[in-house]
Amino acid sequence: MTTTVQPATAEPDQLLLAIESSCDETAAAVIDRSLAIRSNIVASQVELHAEFGGVVPEIASRAHLSNILPVLERALAEAGVTLQDITAVAVVTQPGLVGSLLVGLTAAKAICLAHDVPLVPVHHIEAHLYACRMFAGRDVYPAVGLVVSGGHTSLYDCRGPIDSELLGSTIDDAAGEAFDKVAQLLELGYPGGPHIERTARAGDADAIRLPRPLLSEPGLDFSFSGLKTAVRYQVHGVPGTGRTPPEMTDNRTANLAASFQAAVIDCLVQRCRRALNQTGHSQLLVGGGVAANQSLRIALAELCEQEHVDLWVAPPELCTDNAAMGALGWERLDAGHTADLDVDVTPGLLRRR
Repeated sequence: MTTTVQPATAEPDQLLLAIESSCDETAAAVIDRSLAIRSNIVASQVELHAEFGGVVPEIASRAHLSNILPVLERALAEAGVTLQDITAVAVVTQPGLVGSLLVGLTAAKAICLAHDVPLVPVHHIEAHLYACRMFAGRDVYPAVGLVVSGGHTSLYDCRGPIDSELLGSTIDDAAGEAFDKVAQLLELGYPGGPHIERTARAGDADAIRLPRPLLSEPGLDFSFSGLKTAVRYQVHGVPGTGRTPPEMTDNRTANLAASFQAAVIDCLVQRCRRALNQTGHSQLLVGGGVAANQSLRIALAELCEQEHVDLWVAPPELCTDNAAMGALGWERLDAGHTADLDVDVTPGLLRRR
């Protein structure tokens, strides 16, 4: 996949090469000082993982090994530059799958060693939120940041692009993971988000009442495992009761998809409302693959209108994993946050940063 390339306005010698390989997308981008995207190449692994209904780490790592050099070559070629033109290399080092992260970091280290340019480690979550800054075309901090994807559902107090504090996160499944698992239950296919969104359009979100986990509880954490289980009971029945669930017709599938999607959106929106009220910020940044969901975007827009808050959601191609959001590397480079070539990856996601 290639995103739309913006016109370049910076000097040709100010170019950042960004690499993303935290999960199952191998990506590379060239971004100039004005944050114009010269190229943004993404090699998807969806077909490799579809039969499993989710990402298989070993398969992802091996695919990154096959994809990394062709993706880098294409990113440079589309930008019309060579490695000799690169000012620095930004690479995601956390969080993510350890094998996947290591492929991107190893490639970045090799380039930095061969061409004597700085290595800039980037945090995947901060980069997702920085995509909103890129889309806005202006400063958007301080802000509340929501990252909602297959691996992450977290709220941040973003005082600056590289200065954020975790306010709350999921205590079990991420929202995107729940979409994938519910799509499996409904036999809709992988990845689950787009399939559920499409199916939900024909359904009634009020037809089946599903729980909103933690919604009435204090704090800013999320939980989606119980919601997923509630859908399972609707499909297969409650174990031990002996009751046969209703037949899974197309109409019932659509109603379940719509009801599930509405429950997830309610949880996300209400936690965002609480975070905005708690911090007093007047900006809301939303990133991650689930942020491409149009119903969620509409609900967040309504929230921000009610709260008199500016909403910034990156375009869909910058919501899913990509390397262009690694433009955050410019901020880290300017702050002197470079790394030696012995830097390692930090897989997983810390509860508090």
